[in-house]
Amino acid sequence: MKTKQETTAQLFEINQSLQQVLFLAVILLCLFSIISPPIALLLGVLIVNLFGNPFVEFNHKAITFLLQFSVVGLGFGMNATSAVSAGKEGFLLTVFSIFTTLIFGFLLGKWLKTEKKTSHLISCGTAICGGSAIAAISPVIKSNENQTSIALGVIFILNSIALFVFPFIGHQLDLSQKDFGLWCAIAIHDTSSVVGAANKYGAEALQVATTVKLARALWIIPISILTAFFFKRQSRSVGTKIKIPYFIGLFILAMLVNTYFSSTAIFTAHIVGIAKIGLTITLFLIGATLNFATLKTVGVKPLLQGIFLWIFIAVLALVSILYLS
Repeated sequence: MKTKQETTAQLFEINQSLQQVLFLAVILLCLFSIISPPIALLLGVLIVNLFGNPFVEFNHKAITFLLQFSVVGLGFGMNATSAVSAGKEGFLLTVFSIFTTLIFGFLLGKWLKTEKKTSHLISCGTAICGGSAIAAISPVIKSNENQTSIALGVIFILNSIALFVFPFIGHQLDLSQKDFGLWCAIAIHDTSSVVGAANKYGAEALQVATTVKLARALWIIPISILTAFFFKRQSRSVGTKIKIPYFIGLFILAMLVNTYFSSTAIFTAHIVGIAKIGLTITLFLIGATLNFATLKTVGVKPLLQGIFLWIFIAVLALVSILYLS
């Protein structure tokens, strides 16, 4: 006769094996481009909530590596001249939207009485580049694990929604490829969802969105410095290492190679194809972080702040693109 402990252990092993099989099955579907990025994200959410995630300890590192690899790979499908043009057009809107979002986020946090550091992390994540901005800002303000987790939870939840909602709204409003790409880069938090939504909309939208979003990500550096001053921690933060997104340099290099070395066209199309597969897997892994425990941790006030701030920047950016550009 098996003891209760032995039965429990056996069931645990079976469950873990099932989780691993499901994860590998979805990754195979991604590798063969059988499922789209939004579906991959949705499957990640469903699997983690119904069966669990057997690779929790590797998830974050895998997401970071795959996202950076995919973005650099997409650079081999872009033209540097067009990218510079898109970057120039989006510069003023980028600066205006970043500081407007930070100010409105500060006021929202005060009104909702959201915890100060959590509020600032949500504002920075919305204003700049989602989880990457939060990861860079959190050591500067010395946020604890709970404050950082709540901010990341809010951003990841809204990112997931954006991947489905933005292309739908773009088609309903009949936005051009260029306008949609710019709107994505300004109003969607994480680079992964920006690229996923823009890729679904079209090739030109993808180029504009990726270029403007990565240029926006560089604002992590000045915003980190301003944050240290705002929280009056200059003396303590001098030795704090700010996480600079160095992979952006590789993205630029990939664009230059694709633009000025025509002989590389033989293999660049394959690199772009692999990069898109990497992005699909990335979104699946991001979906696999959104379990019910994450939703419970977030809380009402931070989620409301994230939603209000997101609607604010999305509407402001859309109006600016349609009527002021």
